[in-house]
Formats: sequence, structure tokens, C-alpha cells
Amino acid sequence: MATKRHKREEIVAKLRQVEVLVGQGMARVDAIREVRITEQTYYRWRKQYGGMGTDQLRELKRLQKENERLRKAVSDLTLDKLILKEAARGNF
Repeated sequence: MATKRHKREEIVAKLRQVEVLVGQGMARVDAIREVRITEQTYYRWRKQYGGMGTDQLRELKRLQKENERLRKAVSDLTLDKLILKEAARGNF
């Protein structure tokens, strides 16, 4: 059986839903079961996304994309630099 990959927005919504249920007096374990996730998943998500709003989540996603683009640019430039060094030495 394939596992479902939740989107970040869904994760934040489920974390909020658990907190609302706990605020209404439900036990945390029961609230976690109510939103149909495991305790381990809840605590992992809470560690990673706890306290985030949707605006912060969008900003995180944008920064991660930018970081990926910059890493690729640096790796391409480093590779070009190494190739040019080899060519300058005459080892081609």
C-alpha cells in the first residue's frame, strides 16, 4: 500500500486542527488519531513546521527553490573553473 505524501499546507492545517482539538479538552493522542496521522508523524511535523503560518510556509518554499537554484549555479561555475584549470595546464 502506497503512503500518502501530504502537502505542506495540509501539514500545517492538520497541526492546527490537533491544537484546536486539544484546546477543546481532547487528549493529544486522541486528537492526533482524529486527524488520521501517527504520533511519530505528528511530532516530526511539529518539530519541522510548528508555529508556522501559511505566509511563512510560502516564504520557506520560495527560499528553498532559490537556494536550490543558487547551489546549481555554484556547482556549474565550479565545474567550469576546474575544466579551465585543466585546459590551462595542457592536460586535455
